[in-house]
Amino acid sequence: MKMIVFGATGNTGKRVLAQGIKMRHEITAFVRNSEKLYEQLGEHYAKQVKVIADDILDPVSVGEALAHQDVAILAAGHAGQGEEFIRMVDNIISQCEFQTSFSGRVWMMGGAGLLDIPNTDLIGNHLPGFPLEYRNHNWNFERLQRTQLDWSVMCPGTMIDSSELPAPVHLHVTTEILPIPMPETIKKYSEADIAGYLFSRFQELNVTYDDVVACMLDHLELGGAFKRKRVGLAYQSHSTIR
Repeated sequence: MKMIVFGATGNTGKRVLAQGIKMRHEITAFVRNSEKLYEQLGEHYAKQVKVIADDILDPVSVGEALAHQDVAILAAGHAGQGEEFIRMVDNIISQCEFQTSFSGRVWMMGGAGLLDIPNTDLIGNHLPGFPLEYRNHNWNFERLQRTQLDWSVMCPGTMIDSSELPAPVHLHVTTEILPIPMPETIKKYSEADIAGYLFSRFQELNVTYDDVVACMLDHLELGGAFKRKRVGLAYQSHSTIR
């Protein structure tokens, strides 16, 4: 499968490259700094990736890079970049829409605060005490909802290295809702109390970068189980999809 990775030198992007190469995908890396990419990949793997070093905010460059790609993975930037982050995502999504030879499958990185809180009509990013910059993920999610593309939003909690993961664990995957159980009585809590309860349990949402990436790369086909859905991950005793 032909796959383009935006932000291929970041913590998530570089792992997409590593796993994608092993899965024999035909990969294009869109980066600001090609030298950094070559240093990370090493000479052997660098030869297996097409590299485009350009401005991710430039519509022409991004549009041309998307030509004939099957899937785009948006791993560039972070919510703390504010308006630049929103413009970055909007530009890529717009070019995905305009590029007629792009197949239309998109994975975007979000965060656990984008997921619905079970037994409530809330998401974490709207609660008091959540960092305001997290709401930039909301804007990007709303942008995706306005497109006809086949998209998914990966919404992990804190991502950690595999070496930090206690073993053995099994990955629990949800769509739209937080992947940790919530008491039914939470619907009676104030928003401040719900926020406090979530903060006390956030460590349960820690997942490894490698598991996040593996989940995305296992769902690259058009019309799959995660089409137009938010995806949550957590470690539990059994692997399920809800």
